[in-house]
Amino acid sequence: MGAQPADETILEFKGVSKDFPGVRALDKVDFDLKRGEVHVLVGENGAGKSTLIKILAGVYPPTEGEIYYQGDEVDIRNPKVGLNMGISVIYQEMNLVPYISVAKNIFLGREPRRKWIPFLVDYPRLHKDAREILDSIGAEIDTKVNAVELGVAQGKLVEMAKAFSIKASILVMDEPTAALTQKELDELFRSIEEFKKKGIGIIYISHRLEEIFDVADRVTVLRDGKVMATMDVGEVKNLDEIIRLMVGRSMTAYFSREFLKEKGDVALNVKNLSREGVLRDVNLHVRSGEIVGLAGLVGAGRTELARVLFGVDRYDDGEVEIFGKNLSMTPAKSVALGVGFIPEDRKKEGLALILPVKENVIIASLKKLFPRGLINPAKQSKAVNEYVKALRIVTPSLMRIVRFLSGGNQQKVVVAKWLCTQAKIFIFDEPTRGVDVGAKAEIHQLMNEMVKQGAAILMISSELPEVLHMSDRIYVMHGGRIVKELQGDEADQETVLKYAMAGGAA
Repeated sequence: MGAQPADETILEFKGVSKDFPGVRALDKVDFDLKRGEVHVLVGENGAGKSTLIKILAGVYPPTEGEIYYQGDEVDIRNPKVGLNMGISVIYQEMNLVPYISVAKNIFLGREPRRKWIPFLVDYPRLHKDAREILDSIGAEIDTKVNAVELGVAQGKLVEMAKAFSIKASILVMDEPTAALTQKELDELFRSIEEFKKKGIGIIYISHRLEEIFDVADRVTVLRDGKVMATMDVGEVKNLDEIIRLMVGRSMTAYFSREFLKEKGDVALNVKNLSREGVLRDVNLHVRSGEIVGLAGLVGAGRTELARVLFGVDRYDDGEVEIFGKNLSMTPAKSVALGVGFIPEDRKKEGLALILPVKENVIIASLKKLFPRGLINPAKQSKAVNEYVKALRIVTPSLMRIVRFLSGGNQQKVVVAKWLCTQAKIFIFDEPTRGVDVGAKAEIHQLMNEMVKQGAAILMISSELPEVLHMSDRIYVMHGGRIVKELQGDEADQETVLKYAMAGGAA
């Protein structure tokens, strides 16, 4: 596809609304996209971003309004129609087939065939083509591994490669950078520039507002289903202006930390912890009253360490001490000892998606709240209500099935589950992934209150600003081992990246 004029409109929404029972998700939205531009769409969870995208993709029909594609009014009645028009969507949550290879996922339904035997897949060419696409977006992923073996960040990159393999004219990227490190972000942004040059229009949704200045040509702000403003990025004075439009109030600080002068005793102590092929001689400690950040690139071993500490995976050598006691951990033992684990993938490991909010919040606390095994419904509802209110979880009722909540509210339910256990040690793996700026500030404030009350927090985050601003100390991982410990006041982005990318050889 050759370069197209940047001012040529390829997509236009005119007065588009969408009603669900009791809710108007979109209210007379006007939105347009030009060839070769990145139009960033921002708003809090529930603002209507995902609904707009699903209408464009043919998942939902609009209640009212018109959609124009290349100047003609269109009826995108199902996702196949959208794909045939050249609309490719990378959704926030991964949509890969778990037990087939990365290469097959990228070309699913479009696999290259052998020249003389067309009913057979040409596997050498399949993997070669997949490799070329992955290389073009800077993704070092084995094309032969099954998707189920990928982490969240790697899965996102494969989703991108899949979308890029379709010769799309419109590319929608819903939270593409969640759980990606700075190095991977840079590679992604370079790929986006290449697609802009090809005349592809990109709708880009992200809760990382600072990315607006990295990728956007224009930005549209949604609030409560309405368009609050559409601006050229050069017109945006600062992020506080965007936040004010999003949430209706100014938010002068993203991060809320009060660093305590006096820390408590060591709550979690890890000595020479090793797991074959994953972790090597890991040493770290976390005191009550502090947040310790764990930084590193995807594949450095951060999530693997978190899983070992909570007892999900075994370790081969070393010791884990909880409040001074040397223990061999299991998840059940961790819960009993007051350890909570907010996993990276909330849908796979943090939530029971088919159960309501009430059951998800209380599920890890049943033995503590009802030691005799008899559940008191009134006490159960009271306990859950406290955390729903404290975390401002947006749900029509405690009986709302969790899979119908927005991503940000799902994340809050996971946090509420572990707060309800009265845990004293928390392992947060990407605590604010896919969470809007308002919810992010609330979670940071909550973490601050937790450590003030004596909790110990080990926080894994791919967002360096989050690690730098929220951590008392930072451990940097590379190749399955801790390569550097930094005090909060001596850490900066350049130093952390240096050790994360090159280990001690930097």
